Amino acid sequence: MNGGGWLTIRQGQAADLSKIPALAADGFADHVLAGRARGGRLANLFGRRVSADTIRLYAFLAFDSASRFEVCTTDVRRGPEAQAAPAYPSISAQWPAAQAFEREIAEQFGVHPLGHPWLKPLRYHATDDGSPAPWGPFDPNRAIPGDYPFYRVEGEEVHEVAVGPVHAGIIEPGHFRFQCHGEEVLHLEIVLGYQHRGAERLLLHPNATRSAIVAETIAGDASIGHALAYCTALEALAGSRVSLRAAAIRGVALELERLANHVGDLGALCTDVAFLPASAYLGRLRGEYLNLTLEICGNRFGRNLLRPGGVCFDIPLASAERMRQRLEGLRSETLEVLDLMFAQSSVLARFEGVGALSEQQADEIGLVGPAARACGCRRDVRCDHPHGVFQFSHIPIAVETTGDVYARAVVRWLEVQRSLEFLLELLGNKPGGTIFEPLGELKPNVMAFGVAETWRGEAMHVAFTDAAGKLACMKAKDPSMHNWFGLARALRGMAISDFPVCNKSFNLSYAGHDV
Repeated sequence: MNGGGWLTIRQGQAADLSKIPALAADGFADHVLAGRARGGRLANLFGRRVSADTIRLYAFLAFDSASRFEVCTTDVRRGPEAQAAPAYPSISAQWPAAQAFEREIAEQFGVHPLGHPWLKPLRYHATDDGSPAPWGPFDPNRAIPGDYPFYRVEGEEVHEVAVGPVHAGIIEPGHFRFQCHGEEVLHLEIVLGYQHRGAERLLLHPNATRSAIVAETIAGDASIGHALAYCTALEALAGSRVSLRAAAIRGVALELERLANHVGDLGALCTDVAFLPASAYLGRLRGEYLNLTLEICGNRFGRNLLRPGGVCFDIPLASAERMRQRLEGLRSETLEVLDLMFAQSSVLARFEGVGALSEQQADEIGLVGPAARACGCRRDVRCDHPHGVFQFSHIPIAVETTGDVYARAVVRWLEVQRSLEFLLELLGNKPGGTIFEPLGELKPNVMAFGVAETWRGEAMHVAFTDAAGKLACMKAKDPSMHNWFGLARALRGMAISDFPVCNKSFNLSYAGHDV
């Protein structure tokens, strides 16, 4: 449906590119902001080069309560003078949720969002055609991505504490610069970009099996979630549907991935507040959930399980029953130790009131996933935009309201319980059908997308074909793209010693952000 300057679309559908409304560049920001006023949520904003001097911008708004997305475009071009950079009025000044997306567009194509309140590199790399970014030309000799002017606090006794980019342990690189007065954090500058791999270009490989491997590694601990969004987009381009049995196996894998990560994160939170019995116990249980995924496909992170057209591995009846029995045992163990964790006053004292965000702030920033639901935002792709098995088996949305570390932990606790109930029901009543059908030819000149509720939140893959029906552009978004700004905002006014527990309660992806 096309009306009011927007095209309404749902995941699993392919849209003719010529039917997506195109707006004038100088009215694009106002049009998107009017969509926000109607209740829209900024799900994606990105650019795509369509000619040597033209960049086409796409804005996706999600209307979660109505289970629909709306999309519109605008073309931005170089000015009459060859050196004039393409530009358009910025959205971020009035809607902070757009700030990272507009920085990405500026960095990829040299497009200037006029009036962006805090324009700076997102990952630090050259533009696609070598033209200068709004902050100047790319310099490959600069040592680190974070070597740029940023917001600083001046004054007596104000000091900076730098953490990273190389950290202890095995976490990925990211640079945190705390502007502090005493113990209080006045501002946190988060510098990422060390993991940029050019994954979106690799997703264009004509062999869908090969590019699916890339999709699985966009965020290695969310392999199933990203593979699901990628497969849904390509299946929509081909106009194919997977069987209910294949969709059920995908759902089983997605919830096992959620269980492993939520249980692991809750254990890590216990580590940070020195509640070591639960830390050790939950760490062991995380391994048990990973091993259940291993039993399905031979890989603990679900690699090589999902492919466009279905899944590569079935779950035979005997295996399903064995997994169900193991989950029954794990449920009692998991809930027992989590009950113990949330009954400890020493644990709650370190969680409550730390790193709090309000529902209004979460909406302005555009938070997704458990971080948003902890602020009272009722958004979950499985319920709002159900696809596959989630059209038939509904998982209630877990919501808290205080927006602090405690709320983010409680949301994970609730989601562990609901994922277990979902899996026990589904494994005991798995539908029949084939598990894989080869993908047909892709439709020419269309766009489609897939969204998946990964354990971190909404992942989105948007795919375009050209006139010959070949993949022309892929855009992958990890939920961390929305939520890193939320972590920086949550730290303001907190003691710097609260950072580990606050950071762990978000547990965002460096690789997923850097793509």
